[in-house]
Amino acid sequence: MKYDGILFDLDGTLWDSTEAVAASWKIALQGQPDVEAPPTREQLEGVMGMTGEQLMATLYPQLSPQRHQELFDLCCQVENGYLREHGGRLYPSLVETLDKLSQKLPLFIVSNCNEDYIPSFLDAHQLHRYFTDWECIGRTGRPKGENIRLVVKRNHLASPLYVGDTHMDQEAAAQAGVPFLHAAYGFGEVEEAPKLLSFSELPQLLEV
Repeated sequence: MKYDGILFDLDGTLWDSTEAVAASWKIALQGQPDVEAPPTREQLEGVMGMTGEQLMATLYPQLSPQRHQELFDLCCQVENGYLREHGGRLYPSLVETLDKLSQKLPLFIVSNCNEDYIPSFLDAHQLHRYFTDWECIGRTGRPKGENIRLVVKRNHLASPLYVGDTHMDQEAAAQAGVPFLHAAYGFGEVEEAPKLLSFSELPQLLEV
């Protein structure tokens, strides 16, 4: 077997939460005088994979960094509770594929998200049993490349693979020295990387 562990990005790789996130942010931002409108689902698709600082600067460039952080914290608080209750859209055959993969390899999640976002995903869809470990910028304060390295190191992986959907994921994997597989069904475009056209193809592609 070529790999001894698979690390996944979350948004655009395991699920699409944009509809639920848009709904939760609409609730969170209601009545905020300096926010003309909450982000649409399409706008959120364009910032998935960014850090909180980057996405708030993209969505609301007229506001200060301090205000970005205040609003992001507020949105995340509402968002995580909403996601736990409503979940997101899992990609086709995700659960069956995770079940098959997890019987052969340890699985992990590394994402640029707040600390409670990955647990909200796992809680909402009852997926804890499939993942050995996870990490995010909201818990460590570190960028994705460093978090990939951190998960690899603490789980003693010798030949891991990172699966993500954006060029930012590709760059993070390269920074961590980990091979990259592009989830081409997700939100981003990536050049010069092997492509995964649907999540269900992963076991066959990895020959597990």
